Amino acid sequence: MASTVGAKSAKPRYLQIADDIEEQIRAGRLAPAQEIPSETTLMQRYGVSSGTVRKAVAQLRTSGLVDTYQGKGSFVKSRPPV
Repeated sequence: MASTVGAKSAKPRYLQIADDIEEQIRAGRLAPAQEIPSETTLMQRYGVSSGTVRKAVAQLRTSGLVDTYQGKGSFVKSRPPV
């Protein structure tokens, strides 16, 4: 999958990653109740550190798009915010 995240943007990388995942959710590529890729997978996909991935997932939680469960992962909410 091609990533739209790049170093040439003035926007912080974690926000670029959060936006990319949000677009996948809104487009239906990540379905409700589906687990988003693991931290390790996201680190490899976007070429960033674990801290950057954690900030991106935290941004998605703040936006109301995902829920995170310790030891299980992060999952797309069944009803995204309006």
